[in-house]
Amino acid sequence: MPTPNPAALDFLLNRRSRPAKTLATPVPDNRALETILTAAARTPDHGKLEPWRFIVLQKTALLRLAAMVPERGTALGHAPEQIEKARLQYANADLAVAVISSPKTSEKIPEIEQVYSAGAACLALLNAALASGWGANWLSGWPSHDREFIRDGLGLADHEHVAGLIHLGTETTAPPERPRPDLGAITTWVDT
Repeated sequence: MPTPNPAALDFLLNRRSRPAKTLATPVPDNRALETILTAAARTPDHGKLEPWRFIVLQKTALLRLAAMVPERGTALGHAPEQIEKARLQYANADLAVAVISSPKTSEKIPEIEQVYSAGAACLALLNAALASGWGANWLSGWPSHDREFIRDGLGLADHEHVAGLIHLGTETTAPPERPRPDLGAITTWVDT
């Protein structure tokens, strides 16, 4: 018979991301963040390849990235409002962790499984932050998918991608509950 963990299940059934624009200081200090990252690093990793890594972006780094957004957005032909929205994602943040998908060469583990593992690390980091009492939100946005931006801004290698940017801070406004998926519409039971 399994041993339930009601507190953990209750957390998962009621977890709710906090909009990044509502997060403020204080942010987790290095010690608190190391605990969150340690929990995130326990994500499922088929083959034990560690096909992801973390880049902790503190305020100065976020402002540097924000300053890069307008030039890249203009070069890519984005509308001014898209550029400004992306710029503010970095400029208004106080702390974010970029989860980097960094697949390893493997004859046994397909690259797609390694990419999925990086996505799982994003969710594990998000949940660890929320479970620690911090507000957190998983974002991306066009700059995180622009090869030049991630190479020059984050130092990513050609085979690496941003799986997600996890913004962390103190919640200033409780978000309203939002509609959740209809379990019956998205679940198929197969018994034969």
